[in-house]
Amino acid sequence: MKRTLAHVAVLFLLSVPALAQEDSLSHSFSAGLNFLSHGEVCGGGLPRASQSLENRSAFLMGRTRIILDYSQKSLQIHAALQNSAVWGMKGNQAVNLYEGWVRLSSRHGFFAQLGRIALSYDDERIIGPNDFAMASKSHDLLRVGYEGHGHRFHALLSYNQNGENVYSGTYYDGGAQPYKTMQTAWYHYDLPVFPLGISLLFMNMGLQAGVPGSEANPARVENQQMYGTYLNFHPRFVTVEGSYYRQGGRMVSPVTQSGAPIQAWMASAKATVKPSERYGFVLGYDYLSGDDYVPVIYGGALGLPRHEVQRGFSPLNGSRTKFYGLLDFFYQSASINGFTPGLQNVFIGATGKPLKSLSCSATYHYLAVATALKDLDSTLGHSIELQASYAFSKNISLTIGYTQMMGTETMALLKQEGNSKQANWGWFSLVVSPDLFSKKW
Repeated sequence: MKRTLAHVAVLFLLSVPALAQEDSLSHSFSAGLNFLSHGEVCGGGLPRASQSLENRSAFLMGRTRIILDYSQKSLQIHAALQNSAVWGMKGNQAVNLYEGWVRLSSRHGFFAQLGRIALSYDDERIIGPNDFAMASKSHDLLRVGYEGHGHRFHALLSYNQNGENVYSGTYYDGGAQPYKTMQTAWYHYDLPVFPLGISLLFMNMGLQAGVPGSEANPARVENQQMYGTYLNFHPRFVTVEGSYYRQGGRMVSPVTQSGAPIQAWMASAKATVKPSERYGFVLGYDYLSGDDYVPVIYGGALGLPRHEVQRGFSPLNGSRTKFYGLLDFFYQSASINGFTPGLQNVFIGATGKPLKSLSCSATYHYLAVATALKDLDSTLGHSIELQASYAFSKNISLTIGYTQMMGTETMALLKQEGNSKQANWGWFSLVVSPDLFSKKW
């Protein structure tokens, strides 16, 4: 990878002289706001809750972003300030920088981008902003690459630190990102005469492990890798997507700060049929590998579980609620004992647009573990999701949703919650995103 990055850097530097030849008087500046109001109410599931209204989990949250953009033909600068807080919360979170980056590009297709960047690749299963989580994800990194003639290649480099540590070393604990270092290479190609796009991804993440000053478990970085492919075949009104990823390297335990080898994988397939703008259908299947042996006990924990090999797949930096159900109840692990039984997700749904500004959808999920459980059925539960979005104007939209989850005894035992068999969740999101100012000169 180091040799590849060096080649990209050399090619980019060779193209820089072309930047000075472009029209330096072509400037543009724009400013905008993004307001998101979000509310939720849910019952059942975790934590233990009765079905009485006063004991249900409920909250309102607001998010405000100020977005600034400046560009020339070869230069782009982007900044997004963000504040998000629950209504009535004492000591609201301070305004933070959600995005802030500068991008320099050449007319030959090479570019370099530096700063805090919200990343989105392919279907966002492995790398995505997870915008439904309100605060969303962004990364401090350097991104260099090439885009042109159907080819796109990006290389990402990140190194995280808690502060300007001059004397106290480089141990990274409790930072904004779960990783200490990250190196990623992503390549995408769109076939010119065939409706097929192919992506290849390799990611190495260095996770902080060990304890500073400890001889038995010294501070160090353990590396884990993710590599795989994503395909998108889209003839006319049909879109077929497929992905396959493997995970290796070492996983770091948050309890012991020690590493264990990883051998995990996932696969997915999804077909979307949209013969008209008025309606469509979707069908898909996801498989996330799990540990070979998952002990199931009720009413207590196992203490400190140990694995010789970690086989539970972790989607790392993906957009969570987009794939395995909006309730996000089975995303990575369904067990509190430190074991991951994996996940199988079969889903089928329909979308409709009864009005020009109104979109509706209904989706059914069948969820099951990917590991054989002794004396227990593999089925976790069934989930039904209803969602409707209405666009009042170009910059104002309202989305409401409701999910009903019907769990099984298997799910209740894995969750260690007798009340986990049933869960319901209603929510809304109001987005107002006006454009305040735009100027070209």
